[in-house]
Amino acid sequence: MPPTLNLPQAARRSLVDSAIELIRMQIETGRWKVGARIPKEAELAEMLQVGRNTVREAVRVLSHAKVLEVRQGDGTYVRLNVDPAEVMRRVTHASLRDHFELRALLETEAARRAATRRDVDDVRRLEELLEARGERPQDGDLAGFIERDIAFHVAVAQSGGNAALVELYRYFALALHGSTSAALADRTLPEPDLAAHRRVVDAIRDRDEAGAAEAARAIVSPILDALERDGPAAADH
Repeated sequence: MPPTLNLPQAARRSLVDSAIELIRMQIETGRWKVGARIPKEAELAEMLQVGRNTVREAVRVLSHAKVLEVRQGDGTYVRLNVDPAEVMRRVTHASLRDHFELRALLETEAARRAATRRDVDDVRRLEELLEARGERPQDGDLAGFIERDIAFHVAVAQSGGNAALVELYRYFALALHGSTSAALADRTLPEPDLAAHRRVVDAIRDRDEAGAAEAARAIVSPILDALERDGPAAADH
């Protein structure tokens, strides 16, 4: 008889969500490895203490996420040991400080690489996007401003010629969108101004690798310092 897995309290979640979490846990902890066939539907239902319809729906969701692969007439196999949707959810729910530390890491490396690999067209594109970004509007389209800011930073990553870094930044920019909005709406936090972004472009244009990295870090550092100074309540909001 397969071992029984205890479902977490599901006051806010459906049985399907709980089943998905437990299946994901078996995969992430290495109990079910990539390429391995998972227990059959009836066994899973017994292990998870749920109905077979619940198991079927959980497997369907994880198959859609490419974590599992259903092979007709053969069984269901582990395809990935990480669920991209779950990674995005966890990043989204991380603290504001964690978000800006991640921004600092990605944007510093992106600027460093851009300074060594950029071409004339890259610099021209950065100039155009920086002008389009402008200063933060005091009253108006904050969402549009954030999109323009993201477009600028994506272009910095593109100037570095590393496609993986570009896609990673795009991916996390979605998760960081909420924290960026929160930071800009919070008047107690320092605001990364146009001049700070200008220094990044200037260093990239001058092929100053260290200067570009320092300028990129300087955009985020005042916010991180403020979050550290104001303590956990600010960092977690």
